[in-house]
Amino acid sequence: MMFFENVVLALNSLKSNKMRALLTMLGIIIGIGSVIAIFTVGNSVTLSVSTNLQDVGANDVFVSVVERKDDEADPNAAMDGLKFGSQDKREEMDDDDYMTVDMVKDLCSQYEDEIHAVSLSQNLDTVDVAYQGEESSVTIIGANVGYFIPNSIEMTSGTMFSASDFSEGRMVCLVEESTVDDLFDGDYEGCIGKELEMLVEDQTVRFTIAGVYHTESQYAMMFSFGRSSSLYIPINAAARVKRSPLSFSTIEVVSAVGVDPGDLSKKITRFFDRYYASNNDFEISAYTFTSLVNMLDSILNTVTSAISLIAAIALVVGGIGVMNIMLVSVTERTREIGTRKALGAKNSSIRAQFLVEAIIICLIGGFIGLVLGVVGGMALTNYMGYPAAPSLGGIMISIGFSVSIGLIFGYFPANKAAKMNPIDALRYE
Repeated sequence: MMFFENVVLALNSLKSNKMRALLTMLGIIIGIGSVIAIFTVGNSVTLSVSTNLQDVGANDVFVSVVERKDDEADPNAAMDGLKFGSQDKREEMDDDDYMTVDMVKDLCSQYEDEIHAVSLSQNLDTVDVAYQGEESSVTIIGANVGYFIPNSIEMTSGTMFSASDFSEGRMVCLVEESTVDDLFDGDYEGCIGKELEMLVEDQTVRFTIAGVYHTESQYAMMFSFGRSSSLYIPINAAARVKRSPLSFSTIEVVSAVGVDPGDLSKKITRFFDRYYASNNDFEISAYTFTSLVNMLDSILNTVTSAISLIAAIALVVGGIGVMNIMLVSVTERTREIGTRKALGAKNSSIRAQFLVEAIIICLIGGFIGLVLGVVGGMALTNYMGYPAAPSLGGIMISIGFSVSIGLIFGYFPANKAAKMNPIDALRYE
């Protein structure tokens, strides 16, 4: 019962000094609002980016040739306990360092039940293609059937490559809409079957347009901003143009349904170890989007937490304001405290009265800050183009911190009031 009486007393005290109470709450409002807004924006960005990365390659394993780590110490290069790696490593890869078609075929054969597809691509030159005096810059990419599973494109007109196009390496191509806009004034139907001439690998080659596509993914468009559009050809056609066997520094493996990409990545690493056991400079690294997403989540969460801690300084400033105003309140109500003590009020009751008042100030300020923080955070995320996702954890932490501020910074004034001598308090003017 005493608790509710203290709440009523605290509310009456705040009502009698509205402006002073509002100014006291201002630091709490700003601190809570800032923290919650930052948590909301951080949570929204993290969730959106992670979700889209998962959608892009949730079941994919990326296999790359990387420089071998030199973990062995050079006894002649150790100084003060530090170990220095070898300085004799090659920075560029030789032909023997790349993954070959035979290696990929062996991989698919050994794990045929766990691999749905393997995406292979061969980047040729970025060149200017010409048609009847018009030019457009394109990057020529040789791709296999598996490439278009994780990197799906939507056809605007024409057709995707046929099985014979891939197997025979026919000189056909898929062009992006922007290329057709440059060369054919946007005539997506009329350009089908036309030949494009370009200089590739120091030779003039011609490709017949089989289809026109556009890229739907906003992320693909974002990463390709400022770059030339892609012109796809069958990967065997790329080998014909290069006049050399196909080799790859990176491949993308799509795991079958129900297969854990993380487990598959470990198997792929072990599979390639036997091919690179005698290679002193390079080895195979296999990783998944899951690991990248986890790393990205960790980085974004760390940044959000760091910024939130900086914003939380306003809460400490607000807490000091609460303590200051409570000290003023204790001084103003000295005779009231003396009267209550003379009537038999215990020290704990006096202490509780002022503690409850400090906590209520922080709670009201916290609630206002909560509303402003959520509204502000949602407005910011919508402006940035991300779906709003208020952080429940951030809200709970902020409210808990607000109550803690009231307890910590309200205790000293409350304790001062509780320890007053009733006779001195009654004599106070």
